[in-house]
Amino acid sequence: MGVDYYKILQVDKTAKDDDLKKSYRKLAMKWHPDKNPNNKKEAEAKFKQISEAYDVLSDPQKRAVYDQYGEEGLKGQVPPPGAGGAGPGASFFSTGDGPTSFHFNPRNADDIFAEFFGFSHPFGGMGGGSGGGVGGMRGARFPGGMFGEDIFKSYGEGGGSMHQGAPRKAAPVENKLRCSLEELYKGASKRMKISREIVDPSGKPEQVEEILTIDIKPGWKKGTKITFPEKGNEMPNVIPADVVFIIDEKPHPIFSRDGNDLILTQKISLAEALTGYTVNLTTLDGRNLTIPINTVIHPNYEEVVPKEGMPIPKDPTKRGNLRIKFSVKFPTRLTAEQKAGIKTLMGP
Repeated sequence: MGVDYYKILQVDKTAKDDDLKKSYRKLAMKWHPDKNPNNKKEAEAKFKQISEAYDVLSDPQKRAVYDQYGEEGLKGQVPPPGAGGAGPGASFFSTGDGPTSFHFNPRNADDIFAEFFGFSHPFGGMGGGSGGGVGGMRGARFPGGMFGEDIFKSYGEGGGSMHQGAPRKAAPVENKLRCSLEELYKGASKRMKISREIVDPSGKPEQVEEILTIDIKPGWKKGTKITFPEKGNEMPNVIPADVVFIIDEKPHPIFSRDGNDLILTQKISLAEALTGYTVNLTTLDGRNLTIPINTVIHPNYEEVVPKEGMPIPKDPTKRGNLRIKFSVKFPTRLTAEQKAGIKTLMGP
């Protein structure tokens, strides 16, 4: 299984949510890097492991993937057991193009700590410490001594007496949106189903599914981003993450793309290259084009057909060019008669 998150968090496989939280609080306080200035490197590594273990085991979907497939299941592209999603945003996306895939991005250790205690660095600035604290906490004193266990009460366990600071914004959740060249040429509408966690009026977390509609504009390029603000999970003192879809192009059997131009590579024989050739093709919007070429086609020759490329996003009425390249197939050998014939036809 690789990394044993249960062992790291010092819980057994039947541990409930309260058990996970209790163990996380204890271990996170023990190994917080600011509390271990003399072995900070080791503490940072353990603190990160503890946070990642809690992130996985406290999330039902991540835990199910981990229990079934181990760490490799989380790091790879293993389909989860059932639909749905969790994590800092929407962990599961379904496009209808294939099986739902699982994307595991470990949350920031300081962010998890801050959700429990309100601050990422509660020890900074105390007793000559180097940290500055968060939310105006520099130099604050805590009940039970500098690092006493009663610090938990100060960080919101019983209502929280400390200032929690302004809500932070969770990191964006990104997912590729694969589109065919036809969709990017003509435009299209895609419906994406996401699963996320919201907080109901009573404060209880609840899993919901939502359909997001993406209107793909003609000419959009690979890397174009479509953002749905604050569609990630809802959590205390956290502004939900933006869900971002990034356009990716599927390979096309005939055309490739170069900016706003379309590229077509046509295979022809040497005889066709010398005597003329007619290109017949079907465009991305279904039209048939006939392009006669009467000049000699050398290996680097390129036929440019204006305005038959991709729409230009800022002005879809304009288009790039279609550039036709040629792959000339030369014969592997010629007979003596063929050589003599070519010399006679071509001259000295």
